[in-house]
Amino acid sequence: MNYFAAIEAVLFASGTPVEIERLAQGLGIDPAAVRQQLTAYGESLDREKRGIRLLFLDDLVQLAARPEYEPQIIAVTDLKHGAPLSGAALEVLSIIAYNQPVTKSFIEQIRGVESGNVVNNLVEKGLIEEYERLMVPGRPLTYRTTPNFLRAFGLSSLSELPPLPDSLLPEEITSENTEDENAEEDGFDPLSEALEE
Repeated sequence: MNYFAAIEAVLFASGTPVEIERLAQGLGIDPAAVRQQLTAYGESLDREKRGIRLLFLDDLVQLAARPEYEPQIIAVTDLKHGAPLSGAALEVLSIIAYNQPVTKSFIEQIRGVESGNVVNNLVEKGLIEEYERLMVPGRPLTYRTTPNFLRAFGLSSLSELPPLPDSLLPEEITSENTEDENAEEDGFDPLSEALEE
């Protein structure tokens, strides 16, 4: 079997991220072998300067257009840029990305303001999703980031998130201390600031 051709056909036909394990089942080989084939296929796309590239999104994989052809894609397909994320949206997204899965109340405790609308907007944009309900009174929903989040920020996995400054390590974020208040007053957004560096 021509694995490159089979991978390309499956991913093109899908149009959405495909689980590597499911791809392995479809090709009749083990996941480790599929990852090797995917890596080699992605390298061949880069080497041949094709208009598409291969994206790894944790345990998912997807074909995507190369960003340098975005003007031509927009001109032909009338696709529009999504509205940029607000500061509040980036702040909430940062909290979720570094502490997931989290509840709305956790987010609001850190931000000090009601965040339901921002969370709902991020769900609508496909950057976060409802995950599961906690087994505590009220059964609150938790939220986590999606493969679309990884794609939007050019990450292959959450392990590639830039490290938080020492003053904002996860265990310190979750404690009730004045550092949270200072971070809010300064408008600090760990994700956006780290990505700008």
